Amino acid sequence: MRFGRARVAGQDHWVAWEGDRVVLLDAPPWESHHRLGQVPSADASLRVPVLPSKIVCIGSNYRAHAEEMGKPVPVEPLLFLKPPSALLDPGAAIVLPPASSRVDYEGELGVVIGRRLKDVRPEEAAAGIFGLTCVNDVTARDLQRRDVQFTRGKGFDTFCPCGPWIETDLDPRDLEVTTRLDGEVVQRGRTTDMVFPVADLLAFISGVMTLLPGDLVSTGTPAGVGPLRAGRRVEVAVGGVGTLSNPVAA
Repeated sequence: MRFGRARVAGQDHWVAWEGDRVVLLDAPPWESHHRLGQVPSADASLRVPVLPSKIVCIGSNYRAHAEEMGKPVPVEPLLFLKPPSALLDPGAAIVLPPASSRVDYEGELGVVIGRRLKDVRPEEAAAGIFGLTCVNDVTARDLQRRDVQFTRGKGFDTFCPCGPWIETDLDPRDLEVTTRLDGEVVQRGRTTDMVFPVADLLAFISGVMTLLPGDLVSTGTPAGVGPLRAGRRVEVAVGGVGTLSNPVAA
């Protein structure tokens, strides 16, 4: 099933999709909730589908991407955080900050947590997935390299487009992840190419920090990352989920 957030008549709502209708919910879909009514989907504008306490990201989780960045394949997951303030709605503009001369796209599978996970095994972690979405881990590459730490290079406002919604009826173990710039494919990979599969990632993270319902985990990008330019449009597609599309602005 498809869940997310949308603006209807000037107000933001948690929503579910039923055909060409959007059902308004009174709480996040991973919690107990009630239906408040429904409207035609044409009357709802998409918002970012999560409001997480944290965004946990994984670096170098595809071998070919580690190679293109000149880094060794990690022996354990490489974790970093993006601030929730970096989240960006589907269709909204990624803004290139003047502090950076090289901002890259990174299309990724996003995992939305559905239950509290702490010190769990991979099979328990897999059962704690609420659903899947698309993420663009936008990165100021020059600042990332200059700072060593990822916080500034990954943390600018608009640097975490996410959406268009959450799909709950998918297995993350074998999905295609594709990125397009102005319609041209620039990244294509499958989650089978991951160094650490999704369930293993979540179990590892849960040994470091508690994952809470609604948290977002961005699972790493395939090879083919490259620069964004103002006036272009970047799209991240995950098989079975949909396509996240954002223009780029100076």
